[in-house]
Amino acid sequence: MIERNTLIQKFGLASLVILMASTLSFAAQEKKKEPDVNEIKKNVPELTVAPGSGAAVDPKSYKVGPEDILLIKVWRENDLSGMVVVRPDGKISMPLIGELNAGGKTPVELTKEITDALSKLMNRPEVFIMVQEVRSRKYYITGEIRRTGSFPLVTPITVLEALSIAGGLTELANGKKIVIVRGKQRLKFNYKEVIGGKNLGQNIPLENGDHIYVP
Repeated sequence: MIERNTLIQKFGLASLVILMASTLSFAAQEKKKEPDVNEIKKNVPELTVAPGSGAAVDPKSYKVGPEDILLIKVWRENDLSGMVVVRPDGKISMPLIGELNAGGKTPVELTKEITDALSKLMNRPEVFIMVQEVRSRKYYITGEIRRTGSFPLVTPITVLEALSIAGGLTELANGKKIVIVRGKQRLKFNYKEVIGGKNLGQNIPLENGDHIYVP
């Protein structure tokens, strides 16, 4: 009877050890499954207002216009740095300075103006301005083209380059009768002639507000 009780006790103890081991193993597995908050944060990309490294404009010649997005950075002054959208009246607002006229000025000119204004409030401010997105200068393409809509006129481009940027003509397009609407003007463009090296004078540089129609 004693041996039997001893076996039961041993068996019970062994079962308890196995049960405890299983419980610990299950808990360890559950811990592994639990997501690491820091790891999640590390893998989630931060969102920015205007992704990319900025528009490829010449800061000495490009004239800032309404709706353009500017990235203004003041060295070691996070409260004065950030994205700014140029209002329809051409003005922007900055902390400490207030309203500034940005329309019609180059990024270099605007940088100097902001630097001069901040110099009255702090010692030797370092200001950097980048045109993050061009919205004030654009052209339009509609009709039988792969991608229709408005396109930023960041740098000088020709009609042929614009058609290429838009993905090219569709199979239904009549390339001989393309029209560029520029104000009251109607300028003709023959796609087949230009790509064949003929009458290249019709491959004109686009201007702000030009509308290319591909029939």
